[in-house]
This record gives sequence, C-alpha cells and structure tokens, in this order.
Amino acid sequence: MTAHTTSAPATTRPAGSAKLDPRSLTDSAANLLDAMAALPANHPSRAALRDRAIEAWLPLANHLAHRYSGRGEPNDDLVQTAAIGLIKAIDKFDPSRGVDFAGYAIPTIIGELKRHFRDRTWDIRVPRRLQELRLAISDANSTLLQTLGRSPTVADIAAHLKVTEEEVLEGLEGARAYNAVSLSTPTGDGERATELGDLLGGEDGEFELAEMRVALGPALATLDQREQRILTLRFYGNLTQSQIAEQIGVSQMHVSRLLARALTKLRGQLDGTY
Repeated sequence: MTAHTTSAPATTRPAGSAKLDPRSLTDSAANLLDAMAALPANHPSRAALRDRAIEAWLPLANHLAHRYSGRGEPNDDLVQTAAIGLIKAIDKFDPSRGVDFAGYAIPTIIGELKRHFRDRTWDIRVPRRLQELRLAISDANSTLLQTLGRSPTVADIAAHLKVTEEEVLEGLEGARAYNAVSLSTPTGDGERATELGDLLGGEDGEFELAEMRVALGPALATLDQREQRILTLRFYGNLTQSQIAEQIGVSQMHVSRLLARALTKLRGQLDGTY
C-alpha cells in the first residue's frame, strides 16, 4: 500500500454517508477499474489509475466503516481498516467475471472490519466462534431494540439469530472477555484504598496437606502397633532414633530399619502401589 492511498482520503467522511447508495457513485468510478484491467500489470499508468479508483470508491468504504462506530474502536481506525479492505477489493477485482464492483467490494470491506474487531479488540482470547457470535448478538440487539421498542430478551435474540438460547448465553458470557480490568485498578477509598490485584487469592498449600492427612489415616492403620508407635515417637514426639530405642527396648540400628520399613509401607499405601 502506498502512502498516497492510505493517508488523507481515508480519514474523510463523505457528506450524507449514512444514506449512501453504491449506485450513486458515478460511472467514472467503475470505468477506472475497467481501464486498470485493460492495462498490463507493469504499465506505468496503472498505478495512477489505481490511486484514482481508490479515491473514487472511498465514500463507500467510509460509509461502511461508520456503520461499525460506537463499538469501542476509534472511528479513524475503522476508516483506515475499511480503506484497507477497499484496496484489497480493487487489487483483486476482475471485471471480466461480470460482477458489479460494489457487490464484490462491500463484503470484502465488511470482512476486513469484522476481522479488525475479532483480532484486535479482545483482551482475552476466546474461540473465533464466540467472537463472531458476540458481534451477531450485538447487531441483533440493536435491530430488535428498534423493531420491538424494548430491550430484547435472550429468547428474542435466539429466535432472531436462529440459534438456541444456550448459545446466546454462551456468547454473552464470552463477551466478558472483550474488555479486561487492570489489576492495578484502585478499589475502596480513603485510608482503606487498595488495588484490585491485592484482593485476589493465592495458592494455599494447606489444601494439599489437608488431602494428605485424610489419606494418611487409613495408611497408618495398615501398620502394626510397633511401627505406628515408632512413627508417632519420631514425627510427633520429635525423639531421636536413640531415644526411641531406649523406650521400646531395641537397638538404634533396629529402630532405623523399622522406621524405614514403616515409611516404605506408608508411601506404597499413599501411592496406591503397596
């Protein structure tokens, strides 16, 4: 894309663009495309004809861009995006196929605008199906608000889009990812003011310990009384192996072997492999 084709003309909104009819564009706009097609790709006049064609059809692109205004994106960005779609349509258009250029350009430009919303305005990535569903729900909501004279219900939107109510609810839920809130957002006021991120919980290692304690009871029950006593004295009484040996009347070496055997049994029970 040259600087000439994407600068000043792309940011100008034509007068009365809200009521623009593609048929109102002069025949000369279409003739420019015919003239381009008649020239070889490397002809020196082709670039000038391309620029003139872009300028001639920009009112159509601007009109389509402003149909998508008010959805959280700057109008200038939408106008530039529509201009890109127009340029793609002009570069790919083939008059020999007998298709009217407006009929070819309009879906191309609209597709570019929808891709802009889908790919650039979501703070959290969601499946493309939900992104497209959100746009469809937004369009349906605007249309039904006018025709019904009230805010449409989920059932109204579902019937209008010919989808289930569950799909509409899924699209509305996915729309929450459209805008995210910074974790640095202040909350509260006065001396108790804090940031949103400070209110989020973290990992609690006690949950894992609690699960371990629940599983440990049945595992301990598989040990004999002497093994249970040794583990209790070692890990709850904090006694050394020599102190345990004195209490139960065996050698310290024997306590070490009994302790190792008991721990092996416990690991096997907890792992489900013993």
